[in-house]
This record gives sequence, structure tokens and C-alpha cells, in this order.
Amino acid sequence: MVVLEPISTSPVQESTKEKSSTATMGEESLYGPGNTVESATTVTSENDSDGYETASETEINDADREPENNNNTVGNHDNGDDLVRRDVKEEEERKEESESGGNELNEKALAQANDAKLEGNSLFKSGLYEEALLKYELAVQVAPDGPSSAEICSICHANRAACFSKLGKFEETIKECTKALDLNSTYLRALQRRAEAREKLEQYEEAISDMTKILELDHSNDQARRSIIRLKPLADEKREKIKEEMIGKLKEMGNSILGRFGMSTDNFKAVKDPNTGSYSLSFQR
Repeated sequence: MVVLEPISTSPVQESTKEKSSTATMGEESLYGPGNTVESATTVTSENDSDGYETASETEINDADREPENNNNTVGNHDNGDDLVRRDVKEEEERKEESESGGNELNEKALAQANDAKLEGNSLFKSGLYEEALLKYELAVQVAPDGPSSAEICSICHANRAACFSKLGKFEETIKECTKALDLNSTYLRALQRRAEAREKLEQYEEAISDMTKILELDHSNDQARRSIIRLKPLADEKREKIKEEMIGKLKEMGNSILGRFGMSTDNFKAVKDPNTGSYSLSFQR
């Protein structure tokens, strides 16, 4: 920045033209001919009295550039917003790609599970139940987690139950049917198969419960209705048999204790309540 020496002025107020002339003469006398500052600007007014320039060209240019700097700051904010929007958009695109890739993997896994299930069906029809079990198990393992695979997994568990039933493993049949029903509580075939396995194990009351559930889901299922009618006497008979066995065991225990006092269980008579079906004991000599 170039600073000019003060220029002498007369005490009497001069006109603007005279002040300008005096300043120019001062510069020429200070720097000499040919040494003037390029584009130098002298700011004068009627109120100037000290004869000093108030700003150099560089300072004025800096001041002129200040609004531009402010504008640049605003532009930077706009650029920041653009970056945020771009990041959000890219994140959404990545999410869509991830979901798309996940869907493709699920579809591929479901296709593999279905292929394994079909192979199991072929083996079952050929009477190769052990081999079919492995294929159905493979189908369950490769199926993806989530609701999309619930149907095929439920079917495979029911098919495994059919294999165990053919092999005479009715406990395993019941377990596999229960797994199938956990995935699909309205699976009629699984209910039917479990009821049949429970009947084989003389679990008549449990079998009746399954058949009753079938009738609730399908009122026109005559097979379930006939099964309930057939199973009820068996359930009653088994219940009475269990009671007799329990009474026999209690008698043995009672005789071992009462014998010390010269008595036996024959001194007690079990009387059945016709209303409740429960028993009470009465003492008789």
C-alpha cells in the first residue's frame, strides 16, 4: 500500500477543483515525472481537511471483493446441502440394491429347498423313507429364515412325519407334525397325521383333541367326525383302566401300612359319585 505525504493547504477553504490540482502537484513533486501509482484514486470531498488519502487501490479492491466472498460462503452452504442430498440418495440406492440382492438370495434358497423337497417326494414314492427324510431335512435347512419359507418348511416337516409313520416311529411322527403345526396351525393333514400317530400310541384323548380341531376348521370332514365317535369309547376304557391300576397300587400300599394295625384295604370301599365320576372311600368292618 502506498501512503502519500500530507499536502499543504491554505487556511482558506479552496474549491474542489483547486484541491484536486494541489494533490496532483504534490504527487508529481514526491515521485517525480513518470513515477505515479497506476490506477491510484484520491478520495476528496468538501469536508476533507487533513489532506490524506483514506484508502489505497488495494484496500478498495479488497473491499469490493468482500461481497463476493460472502456470496461464495452462501454458495458453499448450497454445495453442502447438495452433498447431503447426494449422500441420502446414494444411501437409498445402496439400500435398494441390498434389498434386491437379499430378495434374489431368498428366491434362490427357496428354489433349492423346493428341489430338495421334490427329490424327497420321489424317494418317498419309491419306499425309500430314510433317504426321503434326509432330503426333507435338507430342504428345511437351506430354506431362508422368515415368513417366505414357512409354507415349504411346514410341508417338509409333515412329510418327515409321514416317513416316520411308515417306519413305525410314531413318537417322531408326533414331533414332526407339531413342528409343522407351529408354522401353520391350520394344516389339516398334519393334524390328521398326528391324530393317527396318537391313536397308535393309545393317546386317545389327544387324538380326539386333534380330530375336534379338524372339525372346527372343516365342518364337512366326515372322517374326523367318525374318528371321534370311534375313539371316545376307547378313551373311556383307557381312563377306567388307568383308574383300576391306580387303585390296585393304592391297595398294595394301603395293605402294607394297614396290616400293622390288623386291617386291610378290604375294610374300605370305593364309592363312585355318579354326578362327578370321582370316588370316595368308606370304612366298613
